Amino acid sequence: MIILSYLILGSVVGVLAGLLGVGGGLIIVPVLTFMFTAQGIPYEHILHLALGTSLATIVFTSFSSIRSHHKRGAVIWPVVLKITPGIILGTFSGAWIASRLSTDFLKVFFTFFLFYVGLRMLLGVKSKPSREVPGTAGVSGAGVIIGMLSSFVGIGGGTLSVTFLNWCNVTMHKAIGTSAAIGFPIAVTGAVGYALNGLSAAGLPDDAYGYIHLTALAGIASISILTAPLGARLAHYLPVDKLKRIFALLLLLLAFRMAWSLF
Repeated sequence: MIILSYLILGSVVGVLAGLLGVGGGLIIVPVLTFMFTAQGIPYEHILHLALGTSLATIVFTSFSSIRSHHKRGAVIWPVVLKITPGIILGTFSGAWIASRLSTDFLKVFFTFFLFYVGLRMLLGVKSKPSREVPGTAGVSGAGVIIGMLSSFVGIGGGTLSVTFLNWCNVTMHKAIGTSAAIGFPIAVTGAVGYALNGLSAAGLPDDAYGYIHLTALAGIASISILTAPLGARLAHYLPVDKLKRIFALLLLLLAFRMAWSLF
């Protein structure tokens, strides 16, 4: 049943990754938190394992999603290249810091993060019409922030990247495609950071490498890479307003679920 649960989770995550330009971490982290709790994994390691495993699965999911969006011309590669150095610096630093924070702190941080972004998008907060994507320094600075926050909450940065690109008046479809590409360096750097920082942790499961649960990774990634192209195709057929509502409602639903678990 545990393996089947990982496979079902992977199929849902793949579609969402392609559809919304996220790596699926917003789904993976809370679900794995509940699953690891049920498996009796020590409480102090549960969220760290969920975060590290989430980023590791996004390595595979984002790669599959990138290919599909690139074929449709929805990836702004100059932005991806400019933001990547900042992404790597911020993500690795964030993974190092997060590995030293408590599970309770990370849970609260994750929950408030979901509420903030979900409400902002659902309420339709709009950017100034004249705003554009900033130069190299501005994009790199944004990359540091996106990378650090992404490693704190175990996501591929899609939530932040889509929001940032929308704020710069990039169309929703291109924001989603570009966000999928930005998610790849975040996932690789974050996964390596959590793996290395968890090697000295005591009490981890036998099938864990640092803070990466290898069984969960295999189950989720094996299916998500197959379903991500389906989500990418849907993203180019659905209207922008509907995409934004789906994105916002998904975040708020998960925020309420995580908030409930805190009590």
